[in-house]
Amino acid sequence: MQNEPLQPPTHTEGRKKKSGGEALAQAASEYIEAHSKEKFSLQKMADSLYVNGSYLLRAFKKYIGYTPLEYHNLIRCEQAKELLAHTGEEISEIGEMVGFVSSAHFSHVFKKTEGCTPTEYRISHRVYWEKESIISDLS
Repeated sequence: MQNEPLQPPTHTEGRKKKSGGEALAQAASEYIEAHSKEKFSLQKMADSLYVNGSYLLRAFKKYIGYTPLEYHNLIRCEQAKELLAHTGEEISEIGEMVGFVSSAHFSHVFKKTEGCTPTEYRISHRVYWEKESIISDLS
C-alpha cells in the first residue's frame, strides 16, 4: 500500500486577528522555511520563538496540519522537486543542496512525502525538463 503524498499547507488568509497559537504556528512555519537546509531541532526553534516545545508542537499541528518535522521535510521535498524537474544535477547532489546529509535518507523521506522516489519523480517530469532545455538551447 502506497502512502498518499503530503500536500502543502494552506494558510488562513484574510482574517483580521490571529489567535496566539495561530500566530505562533505562522511564525514557526516561517522559521522552518528560513532554516530548511539546517538539521531540524524542535527545541532550537522553540527557544528562538521563546515558547515551550510541547506547546509549539501542539499549536503547529493544530493550525498547519503537520508536525514541524513533517513540514520541514515537505519544504525540503518541494525544493528538491524543483531541482529534479529543472536541472540535470545528480540526485545525491540535490539531496545535499536541500539539506539532507545522506542520499539514502533523502530518498526515504522523499518517497514517504511524495509517494515516489526522486528517480521516479525525475523520470515522470523529465519530458518537461528536456523540453525547457531544448527551448533554451534554441533561444
